Amino acid sequence: MAHLSSSAVKQIDIDGTILKVAVASGMRNAKVLLDQIKEGKSPYAFIEIMGCPGGCVNGGGQPFVKPVFLPNEENNILDTYREKRANALYSEDERQVLRQSHNNSQIKKLYDEFLGKPNSHKAHELLHTTYNSRERFPKK
Repeated sequence: MAHLSSSAVKQIDIDGTILKVAVASGMRNAKVLLDQIKEGKSPYAFIEIMGCPGGCVNGGGQPFVKPVFLPNEENNILDTYREKRANALYSEDERQVLRQSHNNSQIKKLYDEFLGKPNSHKAHELLHTTYNSRERFPKK
């Protein structure tokens, strides 16, 4: 059976109960977890899967790195850009005064005046999305 790296697996002790938690990014790592579940061999109480390798920091909408466009970067930019991008994003986040969306006054006003409570029918209809399968290249 394939295994995840140890950095993606943590144990939490809650009042003497040990829970195993797994976090995976990328479909290759997700497959390891899903195969364990399918085989009835998953030891995890909680699993988080992020589709993009490296998680959202390296998601499909992120800048594409080409060394030719970054002449002032080190030669290893292709190996280090994900870590550098993550560090920049986390640093920017740490400098923010308001870091939790549920404490944002504009979000509170939106719920109070329009959406009602979190997870209300209206909030669900307007804020949640669903997967729609699409052809990769439409036929002409």
